[in-house]
Amino acid sequence: MTTTECAGRSGVGVLLRDWRRRRRLSQLELALEAGLSTRHLSFLETGRARPSREMVMRLAQRLDVPPRERNDLLLAAGYAPVRDARSLDDPEMEPLRAVLQAVLDGHDPHPAIAVDRGWELVAHNRAATLLLDGLPDDLLAPPVNVLRASLHPSGLARGIANLRQWKEQVLGRLAREALLTGDPALRTLHQELDAYPAPAADEPDHGLPGGDVAVPLRLRTSDGELRLLSTVTTLGTPAGTTVEGLSIQTFLPADDFAADALRRRAAAA
Repeated sequence: MTTTECAGRSGVGVLLRDWRRRRRLSQLELALEAGLSTRHLSFLETGRARPSREMVMRLAQRLDVPPRERNDLLLAAGYAPVRDARSLDDPEMEPLRAVLQAVLDGHDPHPAIAVDRGWELVAHNRAATLLLDGLPDDLLAPPVNVLRASLHPSGLARGIANLRQWKEQVLGRLAREALLTGDPALRTLHQELDAYPAPAADEPDHGLPGGDVAVPLRLRTSDGELRLLSTVTTLGTPAGTTVEGLSIQTFLPADDFAADALRRRAAAA
């Protein structure tokens, strides 16, 4: 066995072990789920045996490893990746960009944005100017991280009436995504956002009941306080890891007042 072969086996083994521990599975539990012996799994993790391509994919599926990280496992094991990781800016991705923009525009007059896995802004519809207008230039300089722009003291946070509640929701989701993907950039972003100040208590909410069911974004605007419900849809298709890293976040009116205000803003625009 060559030095390169040893390094490759050890590399994929370390990655597999890290994912198993991240999923809080013992070697026995994973071995039973994947249909192999604990001895063989131990050999794979320590580099004493090299997994086949099919075995890498089988273990990745049982460990719920995201597609982009599955490619990392394949490369570490000496196999070619199964998906194309082209940038969305690639000229060949123009059809995808057009479809994405059409989906966003279809949400008008409700704000909708598309973000990548790191929560950097990819595209938005016209109504999303409600969230972007008035932000300082440094927060709007590409690449725009929408979570940073929303929670930064100089950003949208200035107009969020329930900033403490909203921040807790954002950080909770970000922590789950960092755990799921193992992406160190998401952990770093979480640490940064967690350090941003938030009030000890939110402003009283005189809107509709049900805050314990869904957390609205209570945004102070020139039309008054708008209560918006946020939904996030993650895209996943066989087209490649670029698509799988994209999500669409929409902001829907939580009451008639917000719905009317959004319609008026769209008509005025």
